[in-house]
Amino acid sequence: MKLSFYKYHGTGNDFILIDNREDLFKPQMQVISRLCHRRFGIGADGLILLNKIEGYDFGMQYFNADGKESTMCGNGGRCVVAFADFLSLSAGPFRFLGIDGGHTGVILSRHGTVCEVRLSMQPVKECKRSGKDYLLDTGSPHLVRFVEDTESVDVVSEGRRIRNLPEFKPGGINVNFVMFDENELIVRTYERGVEDETLSCGTGVTAAAIAYASLAGIHSGPVRVSARGGILNVYFKKSSGGYSDIYLEGAAVSVFQGETDINTASFQDHLLSAE
Repeated sequence: MKLSFYKYHGTGNDFILIDNREDLFKPQMQVISRLCHRRFGIGADGLILLNKIEGYDFGMQYFNADGKESTMCGNGGRCVVAFADFLSLSAGPFRFLGIDGGHTGVILSRHGTVCEVRLSMQPVKECKRSGKDYLLDTGSPHLVRFVEDTESVDVVSEGRRIRNLPEFKPGGINVNFVMFDENELIVRTYERGVEDETLSCGTGVTAAAIAYASLAGIHSGPVRVSARGGILNVYFKKSSGGYSDIYLEGAAVSVFQGETDINTASFQDHLLSAE
């Protein structure tokens, strides 16, 4: 099967995007993990299907690099909005359905392969304090830990340890190490499913901004957040029911497009050897 794909990244968080409105690509965990593999495949933190769905411009189906369908991805959401704009699905704003519910994406500007995208996120009902950490769900579950120096943290080892703690089983949790530096937050994130540090995590950046607002008594955004892959801004409003009117804003970049054959012998041999 010849598979046409597009590669995008949102502040270094990279994705394979597939226009699946004709429902030709049938998701299989091993196929997706092979496509996302950085040596045997295209290479990506995850894969996103743009599906046809009634009542919305499109549906977003997200898979982590391990091939498993996952919860909401904020950077992926911004990238799929830029992809929908490239496909001219509508004049925008774009309304799409993610696994956590409906979202709206707006193209704020276009400069060549770069789109500045503003993405609505789901309300956060609770930002729970657990010792020195904060636990919250921004479409995906996150733990936020404030540290003095993010550069001194072994993000992979400590993030993996926390991600696999018994209290977070069976699904695990994403882990963010955050510090405040002048007028911005600096965030490093260990992502479950990727099982590594990523250059950026949209739901993690959002979680860090909300946790910081809870800690500092801030009632509205924006909060500027610096991830390893670039800058994002998080907007929100504090209310009696938690945090609402949450938006994630930043660049989504088209990298390249291509075609691969997932029925080739080398592809199938790799899948068999991975079983």
